[in-house]
Amino acid sequence: MAALSVFWLTLPEMDESMTALITAPAEAEVAAAAEVAAEAGQVAEVSDERVVWSLSPSRAADFMTCPLLYRFRVIDRLPEAPSAVAARGTLVHAVLERLFDAPAKDRSPAAAEQLLEPEWDKLVAAEPELECLFADEAERALWLAQAREMLDRYFTLEDPTRLEPAHRELKVQVVLSSGLRLRGYIDRLDVSATGDVRIVDYKTGTAPREEFEARALFQMKFYALVLWRTSGTVPRLLQLIYLGNGEIMRYAPDEADLLATERKIEALWKAIERARLAADWRPRRSRLCDWCAHQQFCPEFGGTPPPLPVADAPVSAAAAVTAGAPAGSGVPAAVAGSARSSAQDEVDHLPHMADVADLT
Repeated sequence: MAALSVFWLTLPEMDESMTALITAPAEAEVAAAAEVAAEAGQVAEVSDERVVWSLSPSRAADFMTCPLLYRFRVIDRLPEAPSAVAARGTLVHAVLERLFDAPAKDRSPAAAEQLLEPEWDKLVAAEPELECLFADEAERALWLAQAREMLDRYFTLEDPTRLEPAHRELKVQVVLSSGLRLRGYIDRLDVSATGDVRIVDYKTGTAPREEFEARALFQMKFYALVLWRTSGTVPRLLQLIYLGNGEIMRYAPDEADLLATERKIEALWKAIERARLAADWRPRRSRLCDWCAHQQFCPEFGGTPPPLPVADAPVSAAAAVTAGAPAGSGVPAAVAGSARSSAQDEVDHLPHMADVADLT
Protein backbone atom coordinates (compact mmCIF):
# COMPACT_ATOMS: atom_id res chain seq x y z
CA MET A 1 0.00 0.00 0.00
CA ALA A 2 2.87 2.37 0.76
CA ALA A 3 4.26 2.11 -2.76
CA LEU A 4 0.91 2.96 -4.26
CA SER A 5 0.53 5.93 -1.94
CA VAL A 6 3.90 7.30 -3.02
CA PHE A 7 3.11 6.70 -6.69
CA TRP A 8 -0.02 8.81 -6.46
CA LEU A 9 1.47 11.38 -4.08
CA THR A 10 1.12 14.28 -6.53
CA LEU A 11 -1.98 14.25 -8.66
CA PRO A 12 -2.16 17.34 -10.89
CA GLU A 13 -4.99 18.09 -13.29
CA MET A 14 -4.99 16.25 -16.60
CA ASP A 15 -3.08 17.75 -19.49
CA GLU A 16 -4.99 20.21 -21.66
CA SER A 17 -5.91 17.76 -24.41
CA MET A 18 -7.43 15.24 -22.02
CA THR A 19 -9.23 17.85 -19.96
CA ALA A 20 -10.77 19.35 -23.06
CA LEU A 21 -12.18 16.00 -24.07
CA ILE A 22 -13.57 15.05 -20.69
CA THR A 23 -14.67 18.31 -19.10
CA ALA A 24 -15.79 20.58 -21.92
CA PRO A 25 -19.23 21.97 -20.99
CA ALA A 26 -22.13 22.27 -23.39
CA GLU A 27 -24.52 23.96 -20.99
CA ALA A 28 -26.67 25.76 -23.53
CA GLU A 29 -27.20 22.65 -25.62
CA VAL A 30 -27.90 20.51 -22.56
CA ALA A 31 -30.47 22.99 -21.26
CA ALA A 32 -32.20 23.21 -24.62
CA ALA A 33 -32.38 19.44 -25.04
CA ALA A 34 -33.62 18.96 -21.49
CA GLU A 35 -36.38 21.45 -22.22
CA VAL A 36 -37.38 19.47 -25.30
CA ALA A 37 -37.37 16.30 -23.21
CA ALA A 38 -39.65 17.80 -20.62
CA GLU A 39 -42.12 18.83 -23.29
CA ALA A 40 -42.06 15.53 -25.15
CA GLY A 41 -41.87 13.30 -22.10
CA GLN A 42 -39.27 11.21 -23.87
CA VAL A 43 -35.77 10.11 -23.09
CA ALA A 44 -34.37 9.49 -26.54
CA GLU A 45 -31.16 11.41 -27.06
CA VAL A 46 -31.18 14.04 -29.76
CA SER A 47 -28.35 14.20 -32.26
CA ASP A 48 -27.78 16.27 -35.35
CA GLU A 49 -28.50 13.37 -37.71
CA ARG A 50 -29.82 10.45 -35.72
CA VAL A 51 -31.28 9.33 -32.43
CA VAL A 52 -28.48 8.18 -30.13
CA TRP A 53 -29.35 5.92 -27.22
CA SER A 54 -27.39 5.98 -23.97
CA LEU A 55 -26.31 3.26 -21.60
CA SER A 56 -24.83 3.51 -18.12
CA PRO A 57 -22.95 0.77 -16.24
CA SER A 58 -25.73 0.34 -13.67
CA ARG A 59 -28.45 -0.05 -16.28
CA ALA A 60 -26.28 -2.41 -18.32
CA ALA A 61 -25.80 -4.47 -15.17
CA ASP A 62 -29.56 -4.41 -14.57
CA PHE A 63 -30.26 -5.94 -17.97
CA MET A 64 -27.63 -8.62 -17.46
CA THR A 65 -29.14 -9.41 -14.06
CA CYS A 66 -32.77 -9.33 -15.19
CA PRO A 67 -34.21 -7.85 -18.42
CA LEU A 68 -37.52 -7.23 -16.64
CA LEU A 69 -35.76 -5.16 -13.97
CA TYR A 70 -34.24 -3.08 -16.75
CA ARG A 71 -37.70 -2.55 -18.22
CA PHE A 72 -39.20 -1.57 -14.86
CA ARG A 73 -36.49 1.00 -14.23
CA VAL A 74 -35.87 2.35 -17.71
CA ILE A 75 -39.02 1.85 -19.77
CA ASP A 76 -41.75 1.97 -17.11
CA ARG A 77 -39.71 4.15 -14.74
CA LEU A 78 -41.49 2.63 -11.77
CA PRO A 79 -40.85 4.52 -8.54
CA GLU A 80 -38.64 2.90 -5.93
CA ALA A 81 -38.95 3.68 -2.27
CA PRO A 82 -35.70 4.82 -0.67
CA SER A 83 -33.81 2.23 1.33
CA ALA A 84 -31.58 2.73 4.35
CA VAL A 85 -28.76 0.76 2.70
CA ALA A 86 -28.77 2.82 -0.50
CA ALA A 87 -29.13 6.08 1.43
CA ARG A 88 -26.15 5.19 3.60
CA GLY A 89 -24.11 4.55 0.47
CA THR A 90 -25.09 7.91 -0.95
CA LEU A 91 -24.19 9.63 2.31
CA VAL A 92 -20.76 7.98 2.57
CA HIS A 93 -20.01 8.88 -1.04
CA ALA A 94 -21.00 12.50 -0.40
CA VAL A 95 -18.77 12.76 2.67
CA LEU A 96 -15.78 11.29 0.83
CA GLU A 97 -16.33 13.71 -2.04
CA ARG A 98 -16.50 16.72 0.30
CA LEU A 99 -13.55 15.52 2.37
CA PHE A 100 -11.19 16.50 -0.43
CA ASP A 101 -12.47 20.08 -0.34
CA ALA A 102 -10.41 20.52 2.82
CA PRO A 103 -6.66 21.18 2.78
CA ALA A 104 -4.70 17.93 2.80
CA LYS A 105 -3.56 18.32 6.40
CA ASP A 106 -7.16 18.59 7.61
CA ARG A 107 -8.47 15.38 6.02
CA SER A 108 -8.87 13.33 9.17
CA PRO A 109 -11.41 10.83 10.50
CA ALA A 110 -12.73 13.57 12.76
CA ALA A 111 -13.21 15.89 9.77
CA ALA A 112 -15.11 13.17 7.92
CA GLU A 113 -17.34 12.58 10.95
CA GLN A 114 -18.13 16.28 11.15
CA LEU A 115 -19.39 16.14 7.56
CA LEU A 116 -21.90 13.37 8.25
CA GLU A 117 -24.76 15.42 9.68
CA PRO A 118 -24.47 18.36 7.25
CA GLU A 119 -24.34 16.05 4.23
CA TRP A 120 -27.29 14.07 5.55
CA ASP A 121 -29.26 17.29 5.97
CA LYS A 122 -28.52 18.14 2.32
CA LEU A 123 -29.76 14.74 1.18
CA VAL A 124 -32.97 15.07 3.19
CA ALA A 125 -33.54 18.58 1.84
CA ALA A 126 -33.28 17.19 -1.69
CA GLU A 127 -35.35 14.08 -0.92
CA PRO A 128 -37.60 14.67 2.11
CA GLU A 129 -38.89 11.08 1.99
CA LEU A 130 -35.51 9.96 3.33
CA GLU A 131 -36.57 11.30 6.72
CA CYS A 132 -39.11 8.49 6.91
CA LEU A 133 -36.50 5.72 6.73
CA PHE A 134 -36.19 5.44 10.50
CA ALA A 135 -38.77 4.47 13.08
CA ASP A 136 -37.15 6.59 15.78
CA GLU A 137 -34.04 8.54 16.68
CA ALA A 138 -32.31 5.45 18.07
CA GLU A 139 -32.60 3.69 14.71
CA ARG A 140 -31.27 6.75 12.93
CA ALA A 141 -28.35 6.97 15.38
CA LEU A 142 -27.45 3.32 14.72
CA TRP A 143 -27.59 3.91 10.98
CA LEU A 144 -25.29 6.93 11.27
CA ALA A 145 -22.92 4.92 13.45
CA GLN A 146 -22.64 2.33 10.67
CA ALA A 147 -21.83 5.08 8.18
CA ARG A 148 -19.23 6.42 10.60
CA GLU A 149 -17.62 2.96 10.82
CA MET A 150 -17.31 2.85 7.04
CA LEU A 151 -15.63 6.23 6.99
CA ASP A 152 -13.23 5.19 9.74
CA ARG A 153 -12.45 2.07 7.71
CA TYR A 154 -11.65 4.23 4.69
CA PHE A 155 -8.76 5.82 6.57
CA THR A 156 -7.22 2.37 7.14
CA LEU A 157 -7.15 1.82 3.36
CA GLU A 158 -5.96 5.18 2.04
CA ASP A 159 -4.25 8.27 3.36
CA PRO A 160 -6.23 11.19 1.87
CA THR A 161 -3.62 13.68 3.12
CA ARG A 162 -1.32 12.34 0.37
CA LEU A 163 -3.86 12.52 -2.45
CA GLU A 164 -5.08 15.34 -4.66
CA PRO A 165 -7.73 13.88 -6.99
CA ALA A 166 -7.92 15.34 -10.47
CA HIS A 167 -11.70 14.90 -10.43
CA ARG A 168 -14.43 13.79 -8.07
CA GLU A 169 -17.91 12.61 -9.06
CA LEU A 170 -16.92 13.07 -12.69
CA LYS A 171 -19.59 12.73 -15.35
CA VAL A 172 -18.17 11.08 -18.47
CA GLN A 173 -19.72 10.09 -21.77
CA VAL A 174 -18.70 9.14 -25.27
CA VAL A 175 -20.49 8.10 -28.46
CA LEU A 176 -19.22 4.87 -29.97
CA SER A 177 -18.96 4.43 -33.73
CA SER A 178 -22.27 2.53 -33.62
CA GLY A 179 -24.05 5.63 -32.30
CA LEU A 180 -24.46 4.23 -28.77
CA ARG A 181 -23.61 6.76 -26.08
CA LEU A 182 -21.92 5.44 -22.95
CA ARG A 183 -22.29 7.56 -19.84
CA GLY A 184 -21.64 7.37 -16.15
CA TYR A 185 -20.16 8.96 -13.05
CA ILE A 186 -16.69 8.18 -11.72
CA ASP A 187 -16.32 8.57 -7.95
CA ARG A 188 -12.73 9.72 -8.19
CA LEU A 189 -10.15 10.13 -10.92
CA ASP A 190 -6.48 10.34 -9.95
CA VAL A 191 -3.76 11.42 -12.37
CA SER A 192 -0.11 11.03 -11.45
CA ALA A 193 2.65 13.47 -12.30
CA THR A 194 3.62 11.17 -15.19
CA GLY A 195 0.07 11.18 -16.58
CA ASP A 196 -0.99 7.73 -15.39
CA VAL A 197 -4.73 7.56 -14.69
CA ARG A 198 -6.38 5.70 -11.83
CA ILE A 199 -10.15 5.23 -11.64
CA VAL A 200 -11.41 4.84 -8.07
CA ASP A 201 -14.86 3.67 -7.01
CA TYR A 202 -16.15 3.47 -3.44
CA LYS A 203 -18.41 0.57 -2.49
CA THR A 204 -20.20 0.46 0.85
CA GLY A 205 -20.85 -3.27 0.54
CA THR A 206 -18.33 -6.04 1.06
CA ALA A 207 -15.85 -7.32 -1.52
CA PRO A 208 -17.33 -10.04 -3.73
CA ARG A 209 -16.20 -13.62 -3.85
CA GLU A 210 -13.99 -14.55 -6.78
CA GLU A 211 -16.92 -15.71 -8.92
CA PHE A 212 -18.51 -12.24 -8.66
CA GLU A 213 -15.36 -10.21 -9.36
CA ALA A 214 -16.02 -9.97 -13.10
CA ARG A 215 -19.41 -8.38 -12.38
CA ALA A 216 -17.75 -5.75 -10.18
CA LEU A 217 -14.99 -5.04 -12.69
CA PHE A 218 -17.44 -4.59 -15.59
CA GLN A 219 -18.42 -1.17 -14.25
CA MET A 220 -14.77 -0.11 -13.96
CA LYS A 221 -13.88 -1.39 -17.43
CA PHE A 222 -16.91 0.50 -18.75
CA TYR A 223 -15.49 3.74 -17.33
CA ALA A 224 -12.01 2.87 -18.58
CA LEU A 225 -13.41 2.33 -22.08
CA VAL A 226 -15.05 5.76 -22.05
CA LEU A 227 -11.82 7.46 -20.97
CA TRP A 228 -9.79 5.51 -23.52
CA ARG A 229 -12.14 6.39 -26.36
CA THR A 230 -12.11 10.08 -25.43
CA SER A 231 -8.46 10.59 -24.55
CA GLY A 232 -6.59 7.74 -26.21
CA THR A 233 -5.13 6.83 -22.81
CA VAL A 234 -5.74 3.45 -21.21
CA PRO A 235 -6.12 3.99 -17.44
CA ARG A 236 -3.21 2.51 -15.52
CA LEU A 237 -5.30 1.16 -12.66
CA LEU A 238 -8.90 0.41 -11.73
CA GLN A 239 -9.46 0.43 -7.98
CA LEU A 240 -12.56 -0.63 -6.05
CA ILE A 241 -12.54 0.31 -2.36
CA TYR A 242 -14.93 -1.86 -0.33
CA LEU A 243 -15.80 -0.01 2.86
CA GLY A 244 -18.05 -2.79 4.14
CA ASN A 245 -15.14 -5.05 5.00
CA GLY A 246 -12.03 -2.99 4.30
CA GLU A 247 -10.72 -4.61 1.12
CA ILE A 248 -9.39 -3.12 -2.11
CA MET A 249 -9.69 -4.73 -5.53
CA ARG A 250 -7.20 -3.53 -8.13
CA TYR A 251 -7.00 -4.31 -11.82
CA ALA A 252 -4.66 -3.05 -14.54
CA PRO A 253 -6.51 -3.05 -17.89
CA ASP A 254 -4.98 -3.10 -21.34
CA GLU A 255 -6.33 -2.31 -24.80
CA ALA A 256 -7.41 -5.92 -25.35
CA ASP A 257 -9.51 -5.74 -22.16
CA LEU A 258 -11.22 -2.56 -23.30
CA LEU A 259 -11.85 -3.82 -26.84
CA ALA A 260 -13.47 -6.91 -25.33
CA THR A 261 -15.55 -4.69 -23.05
CA GLU A 262 -16.65 -2.61 -26.03
CA ARG A 263 -17.75 -5.74 -27.92
CA LYS A 264 -19.65 -6.94 -24.87
CA ILE A 265 -21.43 -3.60 -24.49
CA GLU A 266 -22.38 -3.49 -28.18
CA ALA A 267 -23.72 -7.05 -28.01
CA LEU A 268 -25.61 -6.18 -24.84
CA TRP A 269 -27.18 -3.17 -26.50
CA LYS A 270 -28.31 -5.30 -29.44
CA ALA A 271 -29.97 -7.63 -26.95
CA ILE A 272 -31.70 -4.68 -25.27
CA GLU A 273 -32.93 -3.42 -28.63
CA ARG A 274 -34.25 -6.88 -29.56
CA ALA A 275 -36.11 -7.03 -26.26
CA ARG A 276 -37.56 -3.58 -26.84
CA LEU A 277 -38.66 -4.23 -30.41
CA ALA A 278 -40.25 -7.56 -29.43
CA ALA A 279 -41.62 -6.18 -26.15
CA ASP A 280 -40.04 -9.26 -24.60
CA TRP A 281 -38.67 -8.41 -21.16
CA ARG A 282 -38.19 -11.72 -19.40
CA PRO A 283 -37.57 -12.02 -15.66
CA ARG A 284 -34.46 -13.85 -14.51
CA ARG A 285 -34.65 -15.14 -10.97
CA SER A 286 -31.55 -14.92 -8.79
CA ARG A 287 -30.44 -14.15 -5.25
CA LEU A 288 -30.66 -10.47 -6.12
CA CYS A 289 -34.45 -10.76 -6.33
CA ASP A 290 -34.46 -10.45 -2.53
CA TRP A 291 -33.48 -6.79 -2.91
CA CYS A 292 -35.82 -5.96 -5.80
CA ALA A 293 -38.43 -3.26 -5.21
CA HIS A 294 -40.73 -4.57 -7.95
CA GLN A 295 -41.65 -8.10 -6.88
CA GLN A 296 -45.36 -7.22 -6.91
CA PHE A 297 -45.16 -6.75 -10.70
CA CYS A 298 -42.90 -9.73 -11.41
CA PRO A 299 -44.33 -13.02 -12.80
CA GLU A 300 -41.71 -14.91 -10.79
CA PHE A 301 -43.53 -13.74 -7.67
CA GLY A 302 -47.07 -14.05 -8.99
CA GLY A 303 -47.28 -10.47 -10.22
CA THR A 304 -48.23 -8.93 -13.55
CA PRO A 305 -46.13 -6.21 -15.21
CA PRO A 306 -47.97 -2.99 -16.03
CA PRO A 307 -48.83 -2.31 -19.68
CA LEU A 308 -45.88 -1.00 -21.66
CA PRO A 309 -45.96 2.77 -22.25
CA VAL A 310 -47.58 3.63 -25.56
CA ALA A 311 -44.53 5.58 -26.65
CA ASP A 312 -42.09 2.80 -25.79
CA ALA A 313 -40.41 2.92 -29.17
CA PRO A 314 -37.96 4.57 -29.08
CA VAL A 315 -38.22 5.29 -25.35
CA SER A 316 -35.62 2.69 -24.45
CA ALA A 317 -34.34 4.82 -21.72
CA ALA A 318 -31.05 3.77 -20.94
CA ALA A 319 -31.45 6.95 -22.85
CA ALA A 320 -31.26 10.57 -21.93
CA VAL A 321 -31.89 13.74 -23.74
CA THR A 322 -28.72 15.72 -23.70
CA ALA A 323 -27.34 17.87 -26.38
CA GLY A 324 -26.10 16.24 -29.53
CA ALA A 325 -23.36 18.48 -30.87
CA PRO A 326 -23.79 19.53 -34.49
CA ALA A 327 -21.01 18.47 -36.80
CA GLY A 328 -18.20 20.97 -36.79
CA SER A 329 -19.42 22.69 -33.64
CA GLY A 330 -16.23 21.89 -31.77
CA VAL A 331 -18.12 20.20 -28.95
CA PRO A 332 -16.34 16.88 -28.21
CA ALA A 333 -18.06 13.52 -27.93
CA ALA A 334 -17.44 13.30 -24.21
CA VAL A 335 -18.89 15.85 -21.86
CA ALA A 336 -18.28 15.85 -18.13
CA GLY A 337 -19.58 17.89 -15.25
CA SER A 338 -20.98 17.73 -11.75
CA ALA A 339 -24.54 18.95 -12.38
CA ARG A 340 -27.20 16.23 -12.59
CA SER A 341 -30.19 17.95 -14.10
CA SER A 342 -31.53 15.47 -16.63
CA ALA A 343 -34.09 12.80 -15.96
CA GLN A 344 -31.60 10.22 -17.19
CA ASP A 345 -29.18 11.11 -14.41
CA GLU A 346 -31.83 9.97 -11.95
CA VAL A 347 -32.21 6.67 -13.80
CA ASP A 348 -28.45 6.17 -14.02
CA HIS A 349 -28.08 6.68 -10.29
CA LEU A 350 -30.56 4.08 -9.19
CA PRO A 351 -28.26 1.58 -7.47
CA HIS A 352 -27.66 -1.73 -9.16
CA MET A 353 -28.95 -4.56 -7.02
CA ALA A 354 -25.46 -5.95 -6.44
CA ASP A 355 -24.45 -2.62 -4.87
CA VAL A 356 -26.88 -3.14 -1.99
CA ALA A 357 -26.46 -6.90 -1.65
CA ASP A 358 -23.52 -8.55 0.08
CA LEU A 359 -22.41 -11.16 -2.44
CA THR A 360 -19.86 -12.81 -0.18
